[in-house]
Amino acid sequence: MSAEPVEELVGRAAYAGVLRFYELAKHQEWQVRDVPWNERPPVPEGKGSPQRMARRRDVWRSVVMQQLQADIIACEMAAQLLNAAPDPEARLYYSTMVQDESRHTEAWLKLIGRVGGEGERDPHLDRLGHMFLEADSLEEKVFLMQVFFERLIIPRFRLIARSSRGTILEDICNRLAVDDGIHHGSGMAYERILLERAPPTIKQQLIDAANRMLPEFAAHALWRPKAREMIGQLMEARDRERLKMELNHGVRLAASLGLDVRDVALPF
Repeated sequence: MSAEPVEELVGRAAYAGVLRFYELAKHQEWQVRDVPWNERPPVPEGKGSPQRMARRRDVWRSVVMQQLQADIIACEMAAQLLNAAPDPEARLYYSTMVQDESRHTEAWLKLIGRVGGEGERDPHLDRLGHMFLEADSLEEKVFLMQVFFERLIIPRFRLIARSSRGTILEDICNRLAVDDGIHHGSGMAYERILLERAPPTIKQQLIDAANRMLPEFAAHALWRPKAREMIGQLMEARDRERLKMELNHGVRLAASLGLDVRDVALPF
């Protein structure tokens, strides 16, 4: 059900976009029990010898592990944003984002328990997490987490969903693509407000942050655990081309916020 309108905040017209995403988040809210846990296989099962099926399951387990790792970091980041935001509309939104990221983590934990348990961590993702959590300003936190990372991760959910038809993994990825789209939209709306009152030094800080983040994000996007090393080598050229397109789109988003992106250095 949609949440009731927040009447006491209606007069703050500049924040209408943030409130709209709050209402949308409440409307789209789902529960982990809604996932068809007993109706679908957890991941694509494949055919062949037991050894081949086990290798295939290891590949999918590594995919789930990377998403679990990302959402544990996102839980910390959402809580930090909730604590840091001074505006009541943004705090309302971040209260839903904390719940979303916790729900995502719960779903990944249940799924990875069905495919063999946790595995190899992505070191680049850990470094990105530290970068987000240690950012100096609220503007930088929103910029890195919602404007860039949340938007860049959505195509990956869609790609995983297309590759895992009829599974629990597909169901979760489709749900998260919607949720992260809302997170990104709310971040764009809030960042515009923050930047309207931000000094030039903050805007330059965001460009500097992008130049630190983008190479690490590229390394994360191209990193493969041992279970996917061979697949990663076969698909590297296509992955690089897709990543280049996504990063260029991220730069265009930054420009739409009024930032001077001429100094942004893309890793490719």
